[in-house]
Amino acid sequence: MRKIENKKKLLIKLSAILIVLGIYLFVPTVKQNVNQMIFYLSMVNLDAIKEYILSFGIWAPIISFLLMLLQSVAAPLPAFLITFANAALFGWVYGAILSWTSAMAGAALCFYIAKFLGRDVVEKLTSKYALENVDNFFERYGKHTILIARLLPFMSFDLVSYAAGLTSMSFMSFFIATGIGQLPATIIYSYVGGMLTGSAKIVMMGIMILFALSILAFMIKKIYNEKNNKTIN
Repeated sequence: MRKIENKKKLLIKLSAILIVLGIYLFVPTVKQNVNQMIFYLSMVNLDAIKEYILSFGIWAPIISFLLMLLQSVAAPLPAFLITFANAALFGWVYGAILSWTSAMAGAALCFYIAKFLGRDVVEKLTSKYALENVDNFFERYGKHTILIARLLPFMSFDLVSYAAGLTSMSFMSFFIATGIGQLPATIIYSYVGGMLTGSAKIVMMGIMILFALSILAFMIKKIYNEKNNKTIN
């Protein structure tokens, strides 16, 4: 009976993957737009992202929402670029609301992709090594891992969302921790992003990228040292 249930689950997973791939490969409009979004995200250029979003007119907020979803699922890039763009285009209040809700939707999507499709698919979307590092961080800090990661909205948090989906953590616990951690930082960076212009914008972006890389390096080093200590012991 259990084998039959496992086969059914596997069939559902494969069907879901094939449907998504089929839509991407055989619907030209979808493929073109997804590739275009990935291109603009990969540029890591705030002005280019702003121009791209703005080019859709009244549909701009929806495009920004979709960009955040795509960034969460398939593009391991700092989300603060989209947060800054939203603040500059829609004002810091509406920009913060848009950034927070879209980031929450992206986090939820990653969580359920991991929960529904399993570790093998997540490793293909990210990387096995990166996921193992986040797993180790979860083992030590548990649910606090999510809160810490969400307090730094300019860091790509898709790995944390995926890893959470692979644990026994409930979606509600994950969602609440994400919402609490994401909100204050989103408000702050939306407010700052809405005021930045010219050289000040470039300096602030540079500082934030450097800070994000420093945090990431610290986490990787900490996990690496812990692994070595376990091996020695």
